[in-house]
Amino acid sequence: MGDPNEETLNAPAQWPPKMAVCVGTVVLQGKRALLIRQARGHPLAGQWSIPWGVVDEGESPEDAALRETYEESSIKAEIDGLLGIQNLPRAGWLGIVFLCHHVEGKPVADGVETDKAAYLSLEEMDSFEEPFEPWCEWLVRRVLRGEYTVTPYEPNNPYHPRGAFL
Repeated sequence: MGDPNEETLNAPAQWPPKMAVCVGTVVLQGKRALLIRQARGHPLAGQWSIPWGVVDEGESPEDAALRETYEESSIKAEIDGLLGIQNLPRAGWLGIVFLCHHVEGKPVADGVETDKAAYLSLEEMDSFEEPFEPWCEWLVRRVLRGEYTVTPYEPNNPYHPRGAFL
């Protein structure tokens, strides 16, 4: 990296800064968690993961998470709270994960991004012969073992109806 020159120092800063925000859900139905298998052509092809996707412009992370869950699995879910935030391996990418509960539907893959969808228990995961995406497996196992905390939704925040988890 060279020394900054006058042109670099006087260049306008990009505002607002850019970051890709991905959202995912761990949807519980009893003692099982929803997992989807990524279809051919996807970077995680053949691996089971939680439903994931990128927040579209003008969309809230909560809405994006529920949309992606429905699109990839045909499951309607409701958010119980924020599970956490993960800096993703790709620089400039951030993951936000919500804990949800099943509301309606049966797991059905979309046939585009996903080719299978199912609710799995810890015991079923232990005997599963197909690969899991490592971070998603780690997260789902923690949730199914009860090794997590949830930050609940706080509707009485000054920016309401904008979502807050405090």
